[in-house]
Parts: sequence; C-alpha cells; structure tokens
Amino acid sequence: MSKLSVYVIAYNDEPNMRACLESVAGWGDELIVVDSHSIDQTAVISREFTEKVYQVDFKGFGDLRNQAVAFTTHEWVFSLDSDERMTPELKEEIRLLLERGPESDAYFVPRKNYFLGRWIKHCGWYPDYRQPQLFRKARFRYREELVHESFDCEGPVGHLKSSALQYPFRDIDHYVAKQDRYSDLMARRMVERGKRFSSHQLITHPLGAFLKMYVQHVGFLDGMPGLILSGLYAYYTFMKYAKFWEISRVPMDTHSVEIQTKGT
Repeated sequence: MSKLSVYVIAYNDEPNMRACLESVAGWGDELIVVDSHSIDQTAVISREFTEKVYQVDFKGFGDLRNQAVAFTTHEWVFSLDSDERMTPELKEEIRLLLERGPESDAYFVPRKNYFLGRWIKHCGWYPDYRQPQLFRKARFRYREELVHESFDCEGPVGHLKSSALQYPFRDIDHYVAKQDRYSDLMARRMVERGKRFSSHQLITHPLGAFLKMYVQHVGFLDGMPGLILSGLYAYYTFMKYAKFWEISRVPMDTHSVEIQTKGT
C-alpha cells in the first residue's frame, strides 16, 4: 500500500489545533504542520504531535500549500486545515483506496460545516468541496494565488464519499475577523488580475451573494443560522468590493496589506 503524508497549515489557531491534530494522530505515515509565525500556542501544541513543525512566511495560500507539500516525503498527500477534523469513515475510505490502488490522481472530499450551534446543510455549504484534499504528490500542484487557490492535476480527479468536518468560525465575531483578512486578500487578487471596479458591484454583488445563499441554495431551511450566514456573506462581499475600490485607486506597493497581523 502506498504511504501517506498528512500536512496541516495553521496560523494563530490555538483553539482548533489540538482537536485537529488529535483527529489525525497515529494515522498516515507522516504528519507535518506548516505554521506562519503564530504568536499564540499553535506551534507549541503542534510539537506535541509531531517534530515536523515548520515556519513559513505567508505570501498567499497557494504558495503556502506548495511549500507544505514540498516538506512531505511520501507518494500520497492528504491536506487538512486547522479548522477541519478527520473522521473515522474518511480514514477507512482512504485506507481502502490506497490499499487497492487509486484510479485517480486527486480526490475531492465533502465537508460538513458547523456554525452557530448547528450543522449547516444548505446555503451552498454542503458538500462544500475545496481543492482536492487527497492527491498524488508528483502529479498535483496548487496555483500560487493569494486566496481561494485553484490547482493543476496531470491526471484524473475523483470524489470521495465520506466527509471531513469543518468548524470554520467560532462565533459571529470570529467570522467578521476572519473574513476581514480574506476580503483583503480577495481585493488584492482582483487588482493583480487587472479587474476593473464598477460602482454597481457594491450593490449587486452583495445582494446577489445573499440571494444565492438564502434562496437559490435554500439557506432558509437552516433557520436563523442560515439567515445570519447569508447576511454575513453579503457583508463580506461588500467589504471585498469596497477594499477593491480603495486599493485600485493607488499602486499596490503603496497599499500593501499586513496579512499576518489580522489573524484567523
């Protein structure tokens, strides 16, 4: 059976680190944590589970993930973020897959998200695939984008059935703080891609985001958390375009964002 490396990226996420690492402790053949100079106990907790804790400057999530993969030493890699948890069902599915020989070179993993006291089943939050979390190292690479990084895979891409768990926001304050950082990154990404700002984006895009989550993705079936989440995402979208307007008015090098100080 092919050997498996597990990597976790983290930054100032002390509340999540222990539960995250406990969920993969003793599983896989190698555990690596890539931290970006956290000022809390993230790195200290990580060293309780592995000696392979590396400090990497944050230059964007695509670059960070590629550096994390470069530290791994086995053919197959599993990516777990610090706010995610491995499940026994997913471990078993991956074990069986590697035992019989994978047919694809990368696999998406469905994620169940917990927010405001319940599992969010709608709002576009399930199955909530991000980049493939299981992949063959030699045939996969992240694109070096600041945030919401995409990927390139030389072979076929499949989907696993078992879910990982994600606890992306502890409360509303944490949502706002975390999305402040992401809105910075997204605004910078739009400028770097040469996109043009239009004033209607401050109205149509937040409204569209709300309607997509609450109506199209039936977020109303998630009750009050669904309504709040849809409103918060509209707010994030507004901030993203407001910052896009702000930084597109001046050169990027005179309006750089100190991403690390914003935390997660």
